[in-house]
Amino acid sequence: MIPQADPSRRIARHRDAVIEAITAVVDGHEYILGSHVERFEEAFASSLGAAHGVGVNSGTDAIALALRATGIGRGDEVLVPALTAAGTAAAVLQAGATPRFVDVELSTRCLDLGATEAAVSGRTAAILAVHLHGHPIDMPRLLEIARHHSLVVIEDCAQAHGASFAGRAIGTFGTAAAFSFYPTKNLGCIGDGGAVITSDPGVAARVRSLRNYGWQDGRRLSATAAGNSRLDALQAAILLALLPHLDAGNAERRVLARRYREMLADSAVGLPAEHPGCVYHQFAITVARRDEIRRLLRERHGIGSAVHYDSPLHLQPAFADFADAPLPVSERLAREMISLPIQPEIANQAVDTIAAAVRSLVGPAERKAA
Repeated sequence: MIPQADPSRRIARHRDAVIEAITAVVDGHEYILGSHVERFEEAFASSLGAAHGVGVNSGTDAIALALRATGIGRGDEVLVPALTAAGTAAAVLQAGATPRFVDVELSTRCLDLGATEAAVSGRTAAILAVHLHGHPIDMPRLLEIARHHSLVVIEDCAQAHGASFAGRAIGTFGTAAAFSFYPTKNLGCIGDGGAVITSDPGVAARVRSLRNYGWQDGRRLSATAAGNSRLDALQAAILLALLPHLDAGNAERRVLARRYREMLADSAVGLPAEHPGCVYHQFAITVARRDEIRRLLRERHGIGSAVHYDSPLHLQPAFADFADAPLPVSERLAREMISLPIQPEIANQAVDTIAAAVRSLVGPAERKAA
């Protein structure tokens, strides 16, 4: 069986570095925050060209804390793409704000910026820019919209570690950016983990306080009502060991994406938009008969696949109150997308096999009449 993803294979590939990192934590005396976390925060922020990194418990918490640290909360509305993980919208609610769902573009699967600007209301305070599947949004254009309407921009970079737009790192455009280090991410640990990236020292200081009960100094007095969202030393040490391999892994993903495009050209497959700064956390194609194709890939060819995501957020019960119109592109993509294996440790030796199997099942593209 060829799995769609398997983070244990990445850990095995870099096992010596990971074991050394774990041993350093076990042999030390810092298990929560501490020097391992500080070194990772500095290294990760530096790799992006940002001034500050703050390690937190998860990508969801990173979004919520970034929103709170930039002043977004009760009574505020945040524009959110309908096609994303539930944690994106859950984080808006966690911050006390209200999500308002916006449709996405068919090719990039990211926010439709025309629809985004049209959705701005008197209550809108922020835009949550999700770089879905590692494809970068046109951030200069998004920032123009935000400046025109005096909105905060928070980047959701949970799937975009190392992505860029016009040579600038994704995660450095907005006031703050949220990253997830869930094990399957391009940079993933062996548990939950996240980080907020910003070049605003005030935002960084507020996130540091909010992740630790609202404490602001060594007296352990809560200046703000807040919870516990600390990154532990073990995960930080592992991330620090894996960070030097991120760029090479992203380069491998780009090669794999290019090979998929070559082999699936002229087939009845819808391909994701191509962009030089994309890091292909997922390589999601669109097909008719999506569920049948997935079943046949598994049963006939032993190939695993995944769906990201099988329901847009505005159609999920928890978020039904935050949609006021159909969002047809998100709904169509949710019916048609299949995420093929793109993790290098899986796909490097299997991409041709996977692409050939997909092509055999979907057939050639229909030829248009002259």
